[in-house]
Amino acid sequence: MAGHSKWANIQHRKGKQDAIRSKMFSKLSKEITVAAKMGDPDPEKNPRLRLAVKAAKSQSMPKDVIDRAIKKSQVGDGDEYTEIRYEGYGPEGIAVIVEALTDNLNRTASNVRSTFTKCGGNLGTSGSVSFMFDRLGEIIYDASVGDADTVMMAAIEAGAEDVESDEEGHWIYCPMEDLSTVTDALEKELGEAKEAKLIWKPQNRTEVNLETAQKLMKLIDTLEDDDDVQNVTANFDVPEDVAAQL
Repeated sequence: MAGHSKWANIQHRKGKQDAIRSKMFSKLSKEITVAAKMGDPDPEKNPRLRLAVKAAKSQSMPKDVIDRAIKKSQVGDGDEYTEIRYEGYGPEGIAVIVEALTDNLNRTASNVRSTFTKCGGNLGTSGSVSFMFDRLGEIIYDASVGDADTVMMAAIEAGAEDVESDEEGHWIYCPMEDLSTVTDALEKELGEAKEAKLIWKPQNRTEVNLETAQKLMKLIDTLEDDDDVQNVTANFDVPEDVAAQL
């Protein structure tokens, strides 16, 4: 069991403070629509859709908005989105993965490339940094569900591979293909998870100083502000003294 990334905690708190609801709901709705279009519109029969709906509910998205997003997937002339991943390097060579859903590949590629350049990084080719990450399922619980040992035992029984805990919560990891079943098993023991999603987990993290952390935050914030970008992941962490200044 290892301590969870301090940067992830900063990112989480910052997201709560700064996120614009309409933009967040738009991205969640897009994922629901794509998941429903690619599979069954019934969340119980479509693991990806079930996780997308769970993510939306965790952000207090109204049920009628979720239902509209699912119905939109069944409209023949609806928007067609393409899933695409961009890989590159931020300031000081920090590896960055950007996941997007877009209806215009040229627009998204241009915007992502421009953001990397303006923020002191550079866009790489497919596979240039993803080998430094593991594709896993991540299930998040608040610290209030129990102590680290209790959560660890429940996670092992559910089929998870690893747990990281700190004073703010528990992060449970499992093979990507098992995310839905592990989530269901955990919820029988610990209750509903705060989040359950697929992630790119860094194999190693590089600690950064204040200046580099600020530059990386600008890069990530600018990327996440793009309507086409769904997720941004980077392999850095912030030491406690730097985190206090941030």
